[in-house]
Amino acid sequence: MRVCILGAGLSSYTLAKALVNQNIYVDIIEEKKKILQDKSRTIGISKSNIDFFNNSIINVDKISWKLKKIQIFSDNLNKEKLINFETNGNEIFSIIRNHNLFQILEKSLSKNKYFKKINGSNNLNFLNKYNLVINTDSSNSVTKKYFSRKILKKYKSVAYVTTIKHEKIHNDVAAQIFTKIGPLAFLPISEEETSIVYSLHNLKNKNNNNINNLIRQYNYKYKIKKIEKIDSFKLKSMSLRSYYYEHILAFGDLLHRVHPLAGQGFNMTIRDIKTLLEIIVNKYSLGLPLDSSVNFEFEKKSKHKNLIFSNGVDLVHEFFNLERKTNNSFLSRSVQLLGKNPSINKLFKKIADTGTLA
Repeated sequence: MRVCILGAGLSSYTLAKALVNQNIYVDIIEEKKKILQDKSRTIGISKSNIDFFNNSIINVDKISWKLKKIQIFSDNLNKEKLINFETNGNEIFSIIRNHNLFQILEKSLSKNKYFKKINGSNNLNFLNKYNLVINTDSSNSVTKKYFSRKILKKYKSVAYVTTIKHEKIHNDVAAQIFTKIGPLAFLPISEEETSIVYSLHNLKNKNNNNINNLIRQYNYKYKIKKIEKIDSFKLKSMSLRSYYYEHILAFGDLLHRVHPLAGQGFNMTIRDIKTLLEIIVNKYSLGLPLDSSVNFEFEKKSKHKNLIFSNGVDLVHEFFNLERKTNNSFLSRSVQLLGKNPSINKLFKKIADTGTLA
């Protein structure tokens, strides 16, 4: 059996590694030359997902920075913590540089006999020779032909991403600050470096000096030596209305995108890989073909969960968007009160870790 993956990004390489580990032949096909990974971008992976990654895909402990706490703040409460997430000093989240993860996956796949990388073609006839085609590329001809129907929301916001270099500290606590102009995340990646994601609403005079000043304004613990080059991208959430067409399945960012405030975009993809892998391994072990039935089962198991979770992230965004427009602290105080309840705090951590209440 042979699986084709369209696109050569982080999601496609992660899925490819999971499949070749099961002795399934995988061809990755890209229509465009690979864009070098931006070294300022990082991803957060929850504890349950990092365990799955290490056990079923590839061990990433050497490139992971483990977080013990996540603290949430709001402008309306000054420096008071809104919510505090921790698990008795144990790892709660891991931060990984995108390009480091891509490199370790690419290196491992390049040595695997079940893997092949092929330059693509705009002629779609070649897809018929594969049992299953998984499309992760939002700009290729397959997407334009079969996956154009979607639920799209534009946030009228821009995310600014960079890394700060600072004096060495014990750096295992992440902070998310809901400022009056958008959520700002400080995500530690070493004792001397911290990744920054600042999602700003309609900021006037958007220039690097302005962003630098805002980062310094809300920095509460780092002695900053340098702020690296700033990258930016427009924010939107998106869910495809249909997950597949015949034996072609949409996957990764093509399937769903969420606001980065909760750090859950790649976590959703990992959960999708877990579900898809279970379906494929089950069919493979029974000697059943990998065909459109895989896609049908995947959509049936995943679509409602992904939609509920995506809407939940959007609800959090809208809640704090309303909060930032007010000058009183009623909403923040309410969340703070809920967060102090052990049962509710545990529930919040469960959802962030696994994506479900189960």
